Amino acid sequence: MGGPRIAISLGDPSGIGAEVTGRALLRLRRELVPLVFGDPRLFARELSLLDLPVLSPAEPIPRGGALVAVTRLRAADARPGRPAPAGGAAQLAYLEAAFEAVRRGEAAALCTAPVSKAQVARASPGFVGHTEWLEARCGVRRSVMMLAGKRLRVALVTNHVAFDRLRRALSTERIAETLILTHRALKDLLGMKSPRLALAALNPHGGEQGAFGREEASLLEPALARARALGVLAAGPFPADSVFFRAALGEFDAVVALYHDQGLIPVKLLDAVAKDPAVNVTLGLPIVRTSPDHGVAYDIAGQGRANPASMIAALRLAARMATQKGRRTPPRAVISSVRLRT
Repeated sequence: MGGPRIAISLGDPSGIGAEVTGRALLRLRRELVPLVFGDPRLFARELSLLDLPVLSPAEPIPRGGALVAVTRLRAADARPGRPAPAGGAAQLAYLEAAFEAVRRGEAAALCTAPVSKAQVARASPGFVGHTEWLEARCGVRRSVMMLAGKRLRVALVTNHVAFDRLRRALSTERIAETLILTHRALKDLLGMKSPRLALAALNPHGGEQGAFGREEASLLEPALARARALGVLAAGPFPADSVFFRAALGEFDAVVALYHDQGLIPVKLLDAVAKDPAVNVTLGLPIVRTSPDHGVAYDIAGQGRANPASMIAALRLAARMATQKGRRTPPRAVISSVRLRT
């Protein structure tokens, strides 16, 4: 094994996390060193094939790969496709242990297998998802979700916001912050010298000069001006029905989308049709964090049918970003340090 050491939380013990992680690591043995946090029984086959020792949480981390036995669930609590209350607490324990390993410097990046938000929330009320949990643990005011594939990268201004609340969630400052943070991440973590960003419009045809809405003039254009004033190479706002294929053809390095489905539909379409698996990347944290762009998939868990392509891509990208991060000076303050005049 070679490459950077990546901390991996195994996610929902009743989902496909252990399966896709194991199959991915078998492919990536020469590219990274895994430090897996979960239940050894979920990972039994891979442990033997990968020659990973099993450690208790109190043991020191060896130089090579290992599996840290955070919990040892009963068989009834880890049945494929059958979530159990104990599994919710286990998922959060895996995440906490993996995060702490990165925080202590024992791993260079964090890669999270899928969790069931509902199951974790039952064990820990208030849990919304990985992104919000990591924001709180890292002490950042805000992070940005980016879906990254080979052909298309999309960063989101808002994540899980109901459509009737969307307009109130959008502001010039929030859009500008997203543009700035995406620009910095593409430079600092992916090594792009002058990343080219496109901002998607909110209204049909980009508002048609106010005929279909004025948000482009009142919110988006001022946000672009603020970002450009700080050195961001950003263009737009472009109609959403054309900007994504322009980016996929190479005109832009990333698109900043305004809401969840606006950005994720083109990403997932490319994933399904062009076999271009996307990776969920959290921008704005002091650590590198990636995740596959799929859920726990209870319907196929334990059947050997889960496709590890997104997990392979997530681990590869985590290793790439960790290596790039290690080549440069310590990162600048995250987005909470950005102060934009209103």
